[in-house]
Amino acid sequence: MYKVMLIDDEDNLHEAIRKLLEQNGYEFCGAKDGESGLAVLADEKPDLLLLDVMLPGINGFDLCHRIREEGRRIPIIFLSAKCDIVDKSIGFKAGGDDYVTKPFNATELLLRIEANIRRHKDTIEFARCCNREGVARIGDLEVHFDEYQVLVHGKPVTLTTKEFEIVAFLASNPGKVFTRNQIQEYIWGKGEADVKTNSITVFVRKIREKIEENPSEPKYLLTVQRVGYKMTDAL
Repeated sequence: MYKVMLIDDEDNLHEAIRKLLEQNGYEFCGAKDGESGLAVLADEKPDLLLLDVMLPGINGFDLCHRIREEGRRIPIIFLSAKCDIVDKSIGFKAGGDDYVTKPFNATELLLRIEANIRRHKDTIEFARCCNREGVARIGDLEVHFDEYQVLVHGKPVTLTTKEFEIVAFLASNPGKVFTRNQIQEYIWGKGEADVKTNSITVFVRKIREKIEENPSEPKYLLTVQRVGYKMTDAL
């Protein structure tokens, strides 16, 4: 089940969208302004955000820009009574993925939500991996998702944020093989010009130096020749 969040200051709209989403198999959460919206976003970890442009305090465009600056890649659909191409341009440049003009048809909104979830399915799945709570255990390796911490033989391993995210992603899908391109897109997003696939090889080498007893003969983070990498599902 996917969770959709709404940030809008209209009570009636909250109730209408809540009803629409829950009737169609979605979870719902919401906030009435930007600042509280950021708090709910961090706490609820929704899969898609419906964002009004005209909000009290910080407006939707600036809020979207702030969300993107924080590194969040959640799909964002703007809701606005403004239908001018200039406003739409501002929204997309701020990091929005879609733009729906008020008043909107409920069926169209559902179709837009479904299309954006389908288009960003890999991003959503990766976010869910990184937002996981609890611990994944593979032999003497422990990945504490909510604490951003990895333990080997009960002792903490010092990983950079990106190193941890790679480990967390692979540990969330033990036994599944991912190409270097897939790992790159999950971690940095599509279209990052300054990230090369060979940098994934460098990250993997550094990770192995920290988590493997013998990095040249890894037992946790494995190479699948001519394909990519996987986290073992059994030792």
